[in-house]
This record gives sequence, C-alpha cells and structure tokens, in this order.
Amino acid sequence: MVKCDIKDKSLAPKGKLRIEWADKQMPVLRMIRERFEKEKPLAGLKMSCCLHVTTETANLMRTLKAGGADIVLCASNPLSTQDDVAASLVVDYGISVFAKKGEDTETYYSHLKAAIEHGPDITQDDGCDLVGLLHKEYGDSYLKNVIGGTEETTTGVIRLKSMEKDGALRIPIIAVNESETKHLFDNRYGTGQSTIDGLLRATNVLLSGKNFVVCGYGWCGRGLAMRAKGMGANVTVTEVDYVKAIEAVMDGFRVMKLEDAMSFADIIITVTGNLNVVDEKHIRLAKDGVMIANSGHFNDEINIDALERLSVSKRTVRDFVEEYTLKDGRRVYLLAEGRLLNLAAAEGHPAVVMDMSFANQALGAEYLVRNAHNMEKKVYVLPTELDQEIARLKLESMGISIDELTEEQKAYLSSWQSGT
Repeated sequence: MVKCDIKDKSLAPKGKLRIEWADKQMPVLRMIRERFEKEKPLAGLKMSCCLHVTTETANLMRTLKAGGADIVLCASNPLSTQDDVAASLVVDYGISVFAKKGEDTETYYSHLKAAIEHGPDITQDDGCDLVGLLHKEYGDSYLKNVIGGTEETTTGVIRLKSMEKDGALRIPIIAVNESETKHLFDNRYGTGQSTIDGLLRATNVLLSGKNFVVCGYGWCGRGLAMRAKGMGANVTVTEVDYVKAIEAVMDGFRVMKLEDAMSFADIIITVTGNLNVVDEKHIRLAKDGVMIANSGHFNDEINIDALERLSVSKRTVRDFVEEYTLKDGRRVYLLAEGRLLNLAAAEGHPAVVMDMSFANQALGAEYLVRNAHNMEKKVYVLPTELDQEIARLKLESMGISIDELTEEQKAYLSSWQSGT
C-alpha cells in the first residue's frame, strides 16, 4: 500500500496520459532514466522531494525511482499541484505523494513533515521549505542521515546561501538553479511563456496595447518582458540593480520606479523573489482596474495584507481572479492569490525546457552519491562538464550538430605566446 494524501485516486488515468505526453518532450531525462534503470545509482537510498507536482516532475520521480530510490514527494506550493498527476504517481507508479491543489497552510506543512519523516538520505527542494523545516524543527535526529540535497530555484538558493553564511547549513547542497542549462532556459524561456499562459488563462485579456510592468529583470524578468513585448504589450521594467536596469534599457524597455508606473499600469507582474515589491504606497497609486500578479516563488512579493486593509470589499470574479474595491471605488485585481501565476492558473513550464532542469536534478542526486563524502556543508554548483553534457544531449535529441575545436585551435586558446 503506497502511503499518500492526495485529492482523488480516480483522476489517475487522465494524469498518466498527461505524464506520458510530457515524457515525449523530455528526451534528455528519458536517456538518463534508461541508464539509471541499468546502473541503479540510487539503490537503497531514501529521497524526500519537495517540488511542484506537475507532469514534468512526475517524469523526474520516475527517473529517480528507476535509479533505485525510495521516494516521498510533497508540493512546494499550495496551489501548484496537478491532482491528476499526483493520483497517477500513486496509482500507476507506486510513488508516495502528499499534495493537494489548494491545500491550506496546516496541510501544506503536514505534507512537508510527512516527507521529512520518510527519513531521507537525499533531499530535493524548490524554495528551501523542506530543508529549512528539516533544520529548524528536526535537527540531528534526521540530518545525521542526510548526505546532501539539491535546490531547484533562485529563491531557495538565496535562502540556502544565507544559511551557509550564518553557519546554519548542516548538509551539502547542489544549487541546480545555478547550472546554465537550468537558469538560462527554465528561468528565461520557461517562466516567460508559462507566466503569459497563466495570465491569459486567468483573465482572457488582450495583451496588445496594454501597459505591462515587469518587476525585476533577472532571468525570469528578462523572459517575461521579452514574451510580453512579443505579444504587443508596452513593457516597462522596474529594478533595484543598476546593471540590470541599464540592460533593460538597452534591450528596448522603459525603466522607472514602480511608483511612477502605477498611474498607467494595466498589468503588473513581480518576478524578484523579494518581499513587498508591490507595497501599500504602490496600491494607493494604482490605476482603476489594474491586474497584479506574481511569478516569484513565494506569495509575499505583493503586500496582500495592505491590499486587504485598503479595500472595502472583495469578491472572486473568475477562477484565480479576486476583485478588491478600494475605499474610493477603484478596483484592483489580484491573480492567483499572489502565488505563482504560471503554476496556479496554468501548468507551469513546458516539458521541453524542464527536460534540462530535471536532468540537472537527476544527475545532481547521482553526483551526491558519488561525492558527498568529500563535500563540505556548503552550497555547490554542478561541474561544468555535466552542464555541457546535458546541453549536448539536448542538441542531439533535436538533431543539431555543432562545430568542434581543432587541436590547433585548442592550443591557440590556451597559449599566451600568439599575438598580432
């Protein structure tokens, strides 16, 4: 009997079909799964995984299980779970899942605890909730058995580096997010497309001609701004980093303070990983009818408490759209409760881009098995060779060949004696 807490096992057939559809677009992970099936690099190991429960994650779980791992999966966000996928993982693949779309905070943390109490040798996290709770509430009784973990997202890496700096990190962590085959593609192309997908599913709004404000110009912000511009929106970028701000200017976007953009913004989306990016002072300046959403990891980028205080009424007008009426009659529309728009209102990133991200996760787990005994309690990046190999396999699956350096060129690049 597979331990689980999911919404409805009868959803499994639909979930299985969707998992198989995603698998067709994940050739690199499939190649890794075929090798894992033969070599069993994770045999005898317990893994606790806190990730968005999507079709792409399901194929990662299948890969880890093929490698011999005993897995418990829980959600890394209360609204991101795809209930049919959770059902199929339990029913069709025999993997323990503790996740329900729309679960409350108490249930969310009970599911995190279920994953931790599995007694993992390796953790996989997306946002550092699992590793954070493991350190704060469980300590040595569980940490002593953990050889290391992996972290999927920018927000989680920031938290983990803070733990390392404070001397609080008790296990080695591989920051999957720092791999080039992750953040250059998942964060940019994945977040860009999936956020627009979530916005359109939630609102059915026409983007052409809209004043679209992107808060943050990291890789996620770059991708979102690029896609919004491609849909015909007038894009404005807000930033706190001078270099990123000038980059946005050179990329052809207007750049200004958020408070200066509030008077004309039709749509505002935060992708910063920070707190109260849209704050009370901004809400007070908001244009009537503005839509505000977030595609950063946590739902604290928008000051929802301030929005509640400034409002006289609130109602749900569409799935994932709440209308707040301010005291002077202006209306502000909050999408997906301020949580990840691309996962709450849509399906998250396309499988073809998650293929590389989750190849990093699978190879990261294997790397820990082989190297954890030589690793310190720090945040690491996967070796460049693995990054290059994932990119090579992806190109190969796409039927693309590239040039190789000749021995003469290699010698030239490594020499200081050649010149003008």
